[in-house]
Amino acid sequence: MSARIVPLHDARPLRMPAQPAAGDAGAPPVDRLERPLRDLRISVTDRCNFRCGYCMPKQVFDKHHEFLPHADLLSFEEITRLARVFVGLGVEKLRITGGEPLLRRHLETLIGMLAGLRTPQGRELDLTLTTNGSLLTRKAGALRAAGLKRLTVSLDGLDDAVFQRMNDVGFPVADVLAGIQAAQAAGLGPIKVNMVVQRGVNDGQILPMARHFRHSGIVLRFIEYMDVGATNGWCMDQVLPSSEVQRRIAAEFPLVPLSASAPGETAERWAYADGGGEVGFISSVTQAFCGDCNRARLSTEGRLYTCLFATRGHDLRGLLRGSAPVDDAQLAAAVASVWTGRADRYSQLRGQGAATPEGERRVEMHYIGG
Repeated sequence: MSARIVPLHDARPLRMPAQPAAGDAGAPPVDRLERPLRDLRISVTDRCNFRCGYCMPKQVFDKHHEFLPHADLLSFEEITRLARVFVGLGVEKLRITGGEPLLRRHLETLIGMLAGLRTPQGRELDLTLTTNGSLLTRKAGALRAAGLKRLTVSLDGLDDAVFQRMNDVGFPVADVLAGIQAAQAAGLGPIKVNMVVQRGVNDGQILPMARHFRHSGIVLRFIEYMDVGATNGWCMDQVLPSSEVQRRIAAEFPLVPLSASAPGETAERWAYADGGGEVGFISSVTQAFCGDCNRARLSTEGRLYTCLFATRGHDLRGLLRGSAPVDDAQLAAAVASVWTGRADRYSQLRGQGAATPEGERRVEMHYIGG
């Protein structure tokens, strides 16, 4: 197969604002829909050792695909500097993502650097990570020792044939489960497990997953199959609404609703009525939660995205590596300027056919994390 070029982002530079973003001096920025900035998701690599069809389909990301060269990636020092700036603007939660973040060499060094950051009030940050679990048996202890608090593992089924068909590299379920056990043994928690549900593909795994993780202390969450990027062949027919997933589970294990644990939380939380634990439902297709979205995303090579479904990013790496020195106050002004101009609500507009401007291409999920 010949090499393919998959555009990942808008290449236009981020210009420094002529003056500080509007708002009270020193006040954390809010966007045009009055949403604060609280959550920063940091992608540390665009590489992944899985080829899940909803994220990195093998027919596109094949052996000829060219990933970003190491020199283009933000260094750990650059990531930490930017994270410190974001924390100064109100961010309280950092999530490390990829690609598969555990493929980034010496990731525990970065975790240690980020774990030392504090909010302006002196509080520790909520520092977490999302992984496919394939390397957790080797990495869990070092990550915990470095200061990682908790993590989320992606697992789309317990049946080996189904799971291997979805990851498309023949990776066995048992190794992911072993990784989860290693994370528990290392003291990471609470651990969450995310299952992307595709109708007709792995929806037969909903109840086996629920049965397996009940009474385990692990929070299982079901995610509607989303139209992220432009390579996964998404169609609405493959979306199984969360309401149906919830109905299937409740028919066997009655559920009771729980309140949100934090503003801007993506999952609707439910508990098993018999005390068996908690499940969550992330319904960005059928029940958009754009209204209180407080998340920004930093790509592998330092572009700021204000929506998972964005078509363009804002180049922060250019400010870090430019010929003219930029101090942290100027970086903060640039980030605040982007955030105060934000009006993203893709999922709310999806059904109106106007969510993505004509001719624009959405960024790929492996490049900015889920």
